[in-house]
Amino acid sequence: MYLYHYYERGRTPFLSLSDLSDEEALTLHKTFEIEGNIFNKRNADGKYMFYRRIVEEQLYSAFVAKGGKPQKKTPFYMVLGECDFCKSWFIESEVIKIPLEEFDKNTVSFTYGDSFPTFDPTTGETQEYRQNVYTYNEIWDIINKYGMPQEKPCDYDVPYFHVHYVEAQVWSDEVINNFRL
Repeated sequence: MYLYHYYERGRTPFLSLSDLSDEEALTLHKTFEIEGNIFNKRNADGKYMFYRRIVEEQLYSAFVAKGGKPQKKTPFYMVLGECDFCKSWFIESEVIKIPLEEFDKNTVSFTYGDSFPTFDPTTGETQEYRQNVYTYNEIWDIINKYGMPQEKPCDYDVPYFHVHYVEAQVWSDEVINNFRL
């Protein structure tokens, strides 16, 4: 099994908006708008970074509560298994594929679906995987129960809280630094 990181050709992989100040992140979002990048849609109300920081605090706290050992305050985002939907986010998609066994399992958490809608309390969804983060051992129980989302037929035009993939949050620079270009 592999973790996949999708990014725009010509950009450095594993860049994180969370490592930027809110002002720097807003400037980058303006670049996305000019380029017509799909990520610009996330900031339609100008509050993306505000909400992102809240979600990341929830992820961090929940992971630590389950015994996780994050080595940094904000994660790198990856996908468990290949996902064509994620490729569609980019004008010219590139991907880095890293074997899961290369990571210290105590530094990787998972959400069944994108972490934003997973922790969005306004969706009204009550599935057990909402408002929940999983350790390496726990995510396999959820996958065995519900399947790999990216292997199910899906209408990608459904609301953004639909589960399209299993997201992995990598809370360490150790393996990632080997793949930065």
